[in-house]
Amino acid sequence: MVAMPTLTLKNIPDGLHARLKASAARNRRSLNSEILVRLEKDIQDISQPVLDPVVHAETLRAFAARLPRVAPQHVTRYKRQGRA
Repeated sequence: MVAMPTLTLKNIPDGLHARLKASAARNRRSLNSEILVRLEKDIQDISQPVLDPVVHAETLRAFAARLPRVAPQHVTRYKRQGRA
């Protein structure tokens, strides 16, 4: 069994501790697990690239332009066939 590092948190404000405990209970996790999940998510968010909304919008427009056009009267038919 490999020993895992330990981290001790000190001087946690009462309100923050209460909110973490409540969140852990809602998510059916221990307080320790709740803190680990939140830390992992926060660290992942930092490592994710920040999207430039202008570039993202241009990419979406280019993608949409490549999609085949569907006449509005065909949309209902496709829905009934389970294709949309």
